[in-house]
Amino acid sequence: MERSRGLLIVLSGPSGVGKGTVCKELRRMMPQLSYSVSATTRSPREGEVDGINYFFKTREQFEQMIAQEALLEWAEYVGNYYGTPTSFVEQELDTGRDVILEIEVQGAMQVHQRFPEAIFIFLMPPDMLELRKRIEGRGTEKEELIAARLQKAREEIEMMENYHYAVMNDQVELACERIRAILTAEHCKVERIYPAYQAKLNETL
Repeated sequence: MERSRGLLIVLSGPSGVGKGTVCKELRRMMPQLSYSVSATTRSPREGEVDGINYFFKTREQFEQMIAQEALLEWAEYVGNYYGTPTSFVEQELDTGRDVILEIEVQGAMQVHQRFPEAIFIFLMPPDMLELRKRIEGRGTEKEELIAARLQKAREEIEMMENYHYAVMNDQVELACERIRAILTAEHCKVERIYPAYQAKLNETL
């Protein structure tokens, strides 16, 4: 059978839920999974590397990308821009590789309009108290910003109904196993397999 086009997986959830940690573990478990690096105007956190964790841009550079329609999605979140360059995603999907996008909820809704066939997974915190602990644990944000992120998180959790799957991040390894099970099931869907398989059968008759 011909190699089918890859799946676009959109993983999002509230700030502090652990999207980056889950994606890092998924990449270790599934090295064939392509990770799309987002662009952002926020400052790098300790240990983050340009071109690996994010493409760090100035506001002027980012707004130029918006004007050139070079982004699959973009959003302004707590004073900073975030977005996904389109060209990389398209190239990877065309080679048959699955691509995972780790993005905020606003961006996921834009992708939903442009790629309705994508797989949308919402990563949930066990509860709001645990989410607050995780945000505070970063040690990078003042109380005022923490409160803003928690309020935003409540609004984002209410948008969970727009997703195909909800995965609780109570333990990173368990969350990754749940996501891997989702991808395995999606690849086994008849609508993905049957057209190419039918053509293969006809060749042998």
